[in-house]
Amino acid sequence: MISQKWSKLIKSLQLKKYRKAEQLFFVEGEKAVLEVLASGWQVKALFGTADFLDRYPDACAAAELSHPCTASELEHVGTFTSNNAALAVVAIPAQQQFSETANNWTLVLDNVNDPGNLGTIIRIADWYGIKQILCSSDTVDVFNPKVIASAKGSFLRVQLHYGDIATWLQKAKQPVLGAFLGGDNVHQLPMRSTGGYVVLGNEANGISPAIAAHIQQRITIPAFGDAESLNVGIACAVIVDNLKRITAAV
Repeated sequence: MISQKWSKLIKSLQLKKYRKAEQLFFVEGEKAVLEVLASGWQVKALFGTADFLDRYPDACAAAELSHPCTASELEHVGTFTSNNAALAVVAIPAQQQFSETANNWTLVLDNVNDPGNLGTIIRIADWYGIKQILCSSDTVDVFNPKVIASAKGSFLRVQLHYGDIATWLQKAKQPVLGAFLGGDNVHQLPMRSTGGYVVLGNEANGISPAIAAHIQQRITIPAFGDAESLNVGIACAVIVDNLKRITAAV
């Protein structure tokens, strides 16, 4: 059973101000909970159905507290409409200091505010071996439940840094590329570097003028039809795939 105290806490963690105050967030669903239990991150409490707890006793031992509950209780306190497995309350780890990585790409997000888009971008980064993402302070919080659900465990392997991205870009020693509707064709970029920064902008307004001032090369995905624009997550995947393909030959 999930007590009233824990129920109230878990529901409060849907809001950023309470996640910040408590330094906690939650993870839902069988696969994601198993990943966080195996990750070494501090799991403060685990709530699972009898079936989940019986099937994964060794994994569940990683949690500081473990409580049996019903699927309906999980659905009541969490955000999933269906969850017959588990929910974990996890401590937010201390933010690491950003350090530029040679021979790899770093994604830079300028006010990306849709949780689903951020989760997708984290998964793309994980797929292509990108370990770090720089986020403006107004980019959606990585520990938002919708981001965590969309990231599918990739948030455990990709480090997000929040802060003044203009300051980071000013200090960049590698190329800084930015995605615009007008720019150099990403399919045909002449690349001499095997790493750098890729800046992606707000879903509605693109990259802000203040950040655009630090971009050394504007790039674009050529259109072959009449769509007005691409979703920022899809654009991220296309750009990163092409950069990896091109730089593999450098």
